[in-house]
Amino acid sequence: MFSRFSLPLLVAPGLLLAWPASAQAPAQSAGVSLPSFYTTYRYTSYTVYDTTSLDPPTRVSGVGGTLTLRPAGTYEKRFTIPGNNNVPMLFKQDGTFTLAGDSIRFAFHDQKGADVQRGTFRFNPATRHLTITILGYPVGNRGVYELVATEPAPAAKIEKKRRR
Repeated sequence: MFSRFSLPLLVAPGLLLAWPASAQAPAQSAGVSLPSFYTTYRYTSYTVYDTTSLDPPTRVSGVGGTLTLRPAGTYEKRFTIPGNNNVPMLFKQDGTFTLAGDSIRFAFHDQKGADVQRGTFRFNPATRHLTITILGYPVGNRGVYELVATEPAPAAKIEKKRRR
């Protein structure tokens, strides 16, 4: 099932393409609310879209792990998917990320050296749900990751009515 997908799509599940350094903005400049967006998320699903096949998208069952996004633009990913004989495959990745509008870029080092993944993200502050789409190869292929924040949203401050 995974053999027709490029390795970078599987090696870096949950993350994105590269911009020149001059175009990179700090993570917090994207207009995303710091307290609600920058947190730890739990992976809830992973779907692979392969445009070279007539098969429908492949929803990978049994995904797990976390993605931590920090306001300083660093991240930590621990992603698991079932491998052969349902033995979990762990993908560990630490690096930096940048946001620009709805685009996201992850930069990291792995066994092969420096690498970058690009894609888009969609965040719903009300449900604390994050969708990350990582662009794949050939053009048109992509992996879509659904995540939910593991920490509850900060409680809203409730003002007490003054007595007269």
